[in-house]
Amino acid sequence: MKLTLGVKVLVIVTCTLFSVIIAIVAGLLSHTSGAPVSEAVLCGGGAFAGCMILCLAVLTSLGVL
Repeated sequence: MKLTLGVKVLVIVTCTLFSVIIAIVAGLLSHTSGAPVSEAVLCGGGAFAGCMILCLAVLTSLGVL
């Protein structure tokens, strides 16, 4: 699939925003269960990294990126 550079950037930005939303939810769930703020931020960061890697891997395997 041949996509222009602008469309590829838009897809990456969409993946980043989706990963940020997942990270916020993971951090909030971690914090509401009693974890300190530092551990909640660390949990959110891990969720962001995992979600971003998964999104980019799927898009690469589909030939979008």
